Amino acid sequence: MEKNNRKQKDHVGGSKPPRFVQHGYLFLFFFFTLFITTQSKAFDYADALSKSLLYFEAQRSGRLPYNQRVTWRDHSGLTDGLEQGVDLVGGYYDAGDHVKFGLPMAFTVTMLSWGAIEFWQQIADAGELEHTMEAIKWGTDYFIKAHTGPNVLWAEVGDGDTDHYCWQRPEDMTTSRQAFKIDEKNPGSDLAGETAAAMAAASIVFRNTNPHYSHLLLHHAQQLFEFGDRYRGKYDGSVGVVKSYYASVSGYMDELLWAAMWLYKATDNEEYFEYLISNAHTFGGIGWAITEFTWDVKYAGLQILASKFLMEEKHKKHADILEKYRSKAEYYICSCLNKNNGSNVNQTPSGLLYVRQWNNMQYVSTASFLLTVYSDFLQNKNQHLTCHGGIVGHEEILNFAKSQVDYILGLNPLNMSYLVGYGSKYPNRVHHRGASIVSYRENKGFIGCTQGYDDWYNTQKPNPNILVGALVGGPDLQDNFDDQRNNYMQTEACTYNTAPLVGVFAKLLHTENKKLVHDFDSILVSSI
Repeated sequence: MEKNNRKQKDHVGGSKPPRFVQHGYLFLFFFFTLFITTQSKAFDYADALSKSLLYFEAQRSGRLPYNQRVTWRDHSGLTDGLEQGVDLVGGYYDAGDHVKFGLPMAFTVTMLSWGAIEFWQQIADAGELEHTMEAIKWGTDYFIKAHTGPNVLWAEVGDGDTDHYCWQRPEDMTTSRQAFKIDEKNPGSDLAGETAAAMAAASIVFRNTNPHYSHLLLHHAQQLFEFGDRYRGKYDGSVGVVKSYYASVSGYMDELLWAAMWLYKATDNEEYFEYLISNAHTFGGIGWAITEFTWDVKYAGLQILASKFLMEEKHKKHADILEKYRSKAEYYICSCLNKNNGSNVNQTPSGLLYVRQWNNMQYVSTASFLLTVYSDFLQNKNQHLTCHGGIVGHEEILNFAKSQVDYILGLNPLNMSYLVGYGSKYPNRVHHRGASIVSYRENKGFIGCTQGYDDWYNTQKPNPNILVGALVGGPDLQDNFDDQRNNYMQTEACTYNTAPLVGVFAKLLHTENKKLVHDFDSILVSSI
């Protein structure tokens, strides 16, 4: 009876469209499918975004959570801080070894947070917001532990020299886990400043979803900034073991300005803005024209953020200082675009930005990020950039950033993706202890220091575990790349290489999707 009623409704009530309309729908469906396949993107930014976030799970130290997706990793570093009577379990290994270095870890979290703030909606639309926030929180949870007193911050766990004698999985670690700190007598304004910046930026990320946690992060950030500002000094002068690995060449003034910037963005407290203005000259904020942005040198990022204040009415009285910040920001952008009179960033024959031979991709990913952010800024304000080499629009800037990202993903002479696990060809002998040795989940048999070198490091076989989402050091000045485990200048990956790309991948995915819809609409209209 029910079936008959339904049939009658279809026939009498007219809920089915007429046959010619059905054919129209089918035509549209097939036309759209054909359009998508013929217009398919050269690169799958959605896949790159998802994979980039997996990398941070591979770099986790501590007790891994139940929802850990990188299953070849297991718990490690579970006694970190025990010798010093403090809980320092957690955080990230920065690269292919097992030292937890505070400065690059903090910069990684700052960049992940900045990406989430700038491209929140794009990351959410891609379905990766939760994983992005998890990656940030894994770092900030550790910073909360490491900040054991208002003027105490644990700077490092492990020792680079002894760690490098061993080639072991993190789960088997037998190397020293001694921890080192900064305090009133042993200052480290650069480390305190960057950690404050990371926590302030993260507090913005968690403001709506976890207000209590956001407030806690802000409290720590404010204390750390005060500590770094009051007891001034370079952290590598207090923690000597870090000098061979993450020496603070640029000093601490950029980090203090950087921290003040993020605290102002997080609190809207004018005292932090006044700090940016009053110290702009003496701290080099408007003096240094820089052509790189790294875990050590924050000026370019600071200058780009300061440029945005020029558009706000309440900051008009400081327009002269803000103009100087902006002029230095634009010097950086123009240098990447090869449009400065004189100092430009070198490029390989195929157009990859090239700063130096050791882990060059870190400079490429941070440049791609800053270019993307500045392109958005110019577009939103309907402005353009004036370089010595001519006037530049926001589209040209974004297209150049895209060219760098596409090179990373495989548009290069070797047709190789330097983002591990993406595409069909990528480095498979990444300089990384955990990835290059059989998974602890598969084989719990202990692997010692030298055994790791003998059995795993020196083999020509591909790594048994794929370090998905890792951005390796990349090619040399001539676009050459040698995929060898001992070629650590090119095959080692770092957390701060991948971190800036998270936001950029989301932005490029959004832009490509918009363009696809626009192109389809245009073709559809012209065909009617």
